[in-house]
Amino acid sequence: DYEMLNKTQCYDRIAYYYDNDVGYFHYGPGHPMKPFRICLTHDLVIQYSLYRHLNIYRPRLVTAKQMTAFHSEEYIDFLSSINPDNCFHQKYKLKLEQFTNAPKSDCPIFDGLFEFNQRSVGGSIDGALRLCYDACDTAINWSGGFHHAKRCESSGFCYVNDIVLAIIELLKHFERVLYIDIDVHHGDGVEEAFYGTNRVLSLSLHKYGDGFFPGTGFYKDTGIAAGKYHAVNFPFNDGIDDDGYFRVYTTIIDKVMERYRPSVIVMQCGADSLAQDKIGVFNISSQGHGRVVDYMRRKYNHCGAHHVPMLVLGGGGYTIQNVARLWCYETAVLCKQAHNMSDNLPYSEFLNHFRPTFKLHVPADKTMTNKNSEQYLQEMTNKILQQIKRIEIAPSVQLNTERMPHVRMAIANRNQHNHNQNNNSASGWNMQVGADFDISEQQGIVRETELSEQNPDTRVSQHPTFVEQYVAPSTEFYADDKDQDMKEK
Repeated sequence: DYEMLNKTQCYDRIAYYYDNDVGYFHYGPGHPMKPFRICLTHDLVIQYSLYRHLNIYRPRLVTAKQMTAFHSEEYIDFLSSINPDNCFHQKYKLKLEQFTNAPKSDCPIFDGLFEFNQRSVGGSIDGALRLCYDACDTAINWSGGFHHAKRCESSGFCYVNDIVLAIIELLKHFERVLYIDIDVHHGDGVEEAFYGTNRVLSLSLHKYGDGFFPGTGFYKDTGIAAGKYHAVNFPFNDGIDDDGYFRVYTTIIDKVMERYRPSVIVMQCGADSLAQDKIGVFNISSQGHGRVVDYMRRKYNHCGAHHVPMLVLGGGGYTIQNVARLWCYETAVLCKQAHNMSDNLPYSEFLNHFRPTFKLHVPADKTMTNKNSEQYLQEMTNKILQQIKRIEIAPSVQLNTERMPHVRMAIANRNQHNHNQNNNSASGWNMQVGADFDISEQQGIVRETELSEQNPDTRVSQHPTFVEQYVAPSTEFYADDKDQDMKEK
């Protein structure tokens, strides 16, 4: 029946975050990072009608205080006050060197810098919160994925590390977080943030050596203290292809999932690992890249037996038309619509950005040499598997952070009630206190389950906690003869 359908349909459980303004910021002339790629991606999502299978939300602006959950207050104060007009003032000279490694920095000071980060980071944090509330199985924020930013330093075009901030939120509810990074660059900022804890396992597959940025991610870098063996790095050479990458990935991820048993997954899908990227050196097609995402969806996410929730983020990617192609395709993969997509791009006002082919898929470069021999891949895989065997099986942790504030309030009410019962002998008075507590406790229970146990016919977007963010048309979804999806041509 429809009630069961609404519970099981995977597209009813996918939250997609997009901010209309994030794509119109500009790093500066000649800079390879182009936020406009997010606009191109979203336009393809709309033109392919994928929005019908998503809950689309506008992320809230992240405050400076929220950013200091990971970053230092001094660093965030700097980002919020610096701009192209004052960056040459004497008082900012030392701070520029300290926080951006100026004048050699690859992170320029541009108009709207802080607002850009507020908008980019918001979807990652909101998506993490939605997963904590069990309001979705998959959350997507292609505007996020800034994995190079450090606690007190911008790096690699990244200023605020939305991934770390999202994981911090997830750790308030989930015991173990698996972070997967398939960007061509090593996810050094995220790995460094959780290098000493076993509550986050970082898996990064990237180019290493030959002076390639950021210069970290050797396979022997495995973590310290409680986090020993919880940093897994697979270093590739130039030219890795679809088959080699997928074979290595599936072998490693299956062992990681079997051993670590994460409660939630955060996946950074950097598009600079695609063939033909302006900075990347891999030779992976868009279908090969999407195959990795599809493997996670089918085997471990909402359609798999393991049912592990997943936060999917963007990342690098500097041939912007290919970035848009890839992330649109992977959006379709996540909502099980990839088989319905034509390789011929639909018409839109941005169609000329995709000339001369006007095709969806990005092929591998047939002329590129694969410097990853079968012997190298097998030997390195064996080394990584030996490391994974030393990971503690499903490490148990004490959750010191309250899950939701009203749970703490309910416990406080209960303790107060017990105290009153012990110190008052008048039975009538005690009965009145008990009656009042029962009501407040019941209200607390309702609030605790309001998101996970709502009427299945009520969409997540209609829940009061999130309704102010929802941007899809309220008349878009029906189950009966009023269904407008079927009528629209």
